[in-house]
Amino acid sequence: MNRLEEMLLEMKDTSEFMLDLAYSSLIYNNEEIAEEVMFMAESMEDLYSRIQELAVEIGTSKPEEVARIVVAVRLQASIKSIADAAKSIADVVLRGLGKHPVLAMSIKESETTISLAKVAESSVLNGKTFAETRLSTQCGMFVIAIKRNREYIFGPGKGPTVRAGDILIANGPEEGVSYFRGLADGTEKDLSL
Repeated sequence: MNRLEEMLLEMKDTSEFMLDLAYSSLIYNNEEIAEEVMFMAESMEDLYSRIQELAVEIGTSKPEEVARIVVAVRLQASIKSIADAAKSIADVVLRGLGKHPVLAMSIKESETTISLAKVAESSVLNGKTFAETRLSTQCGMFVIAIKRNREYIFGPGKGPTVRAGDILIANGPEEGVSYFRGLADGTEKDLSL
């Protein structure tokens, strides 16, 4: 896979994740999640610009690739539309317009929530993989992404080692949220309920 394809794939994965988070922020009227969508939107703008620059560079140096570049740029524009839609949804929440009675009713029917937690140096999760901590088994919260600095690890599974400073984005039952956050911030030391 060449660099342009890798960047387009990253853009696609990010826009899909943004949309999932944006809907969750709306359903749960959660400003913290909506703010994460807005942060991701800034990263998407940077990625969009880098793809444009690379497309021009490839088109200039390899005229025979122009047709492929045109397709890539069209695809990029479509993916950006999805990211922009996610940003618009998150903006509704941040402006306080997401408190609709129909949404409130749907929340009552929901059995899961999405939560963010920053890993502290003193956290029992720090330096361990999800396989070692069995986090989803312990509290029911399943980590769907890790934000590390300005990068995201989507669908981390059991493999990546959690580091202090990571922001874990997880979904699961409402009753597992405080334990999950306690494990991340270091206030909860026991990995078994």
